[in-house]
Amino acid sequence: MDTTKTGFFSKYKDYVLFNKNLIISGTSAFFASAFVAHLYALYDSNVLANSIVALATEYGVYIPFFAFLFYRDNKHRYIDPLTGKRDSKKLRGDVKKLFTAFSISEIIFSITRTSAHYQFLQGGVEPYQASMIGSLIAWAVFFACINAGIKLVRLFKKS
Repeated sequence: MDTTKTGFFSKYKDYVLFNKNLIISGTSAFFASAFVAHLYALYDSNVLANSIVALATEYGVYIPFFAFLFYRDNKHRYIDPLTGKRDSKKLRGDVKKLFTAFSISEIIFSITRTSAHYQFLQGGVEPYQASMIGSLIAWAVFFACINAGIKLVRLFKKS
């Protein structure tokens, strides 16, 4: 790897890992949501309920999985170098920053995802396809919002 690529990764390592965790957890949630949307449609034809159940499934998979991956990649940041013990103050501070950044982004994601899913179902698209297309649209908007959010709250600022 040449020095420009190495320098880029070193400079933006935290952002790269953050986005990697979003992609991994989001992909898992994406497929779980599509599967549940398809199953739900077999038992009930209510498109709004289908949209909401798919969204709830997506969050139920995505949030815990992302939290696990984020902590795993960043646990070194929460260890006090002098004592070797967990720095709860730093951890709480980052959780607050994450909560702030995610709050607005998740609201935008939820509205975009549910309305797109609903519209596609109303248009006669298969439930799993409506779920997947709605998720892709919402994830594109979400990625822009969350990355701007973590930059604004200075989650990865160097001390």
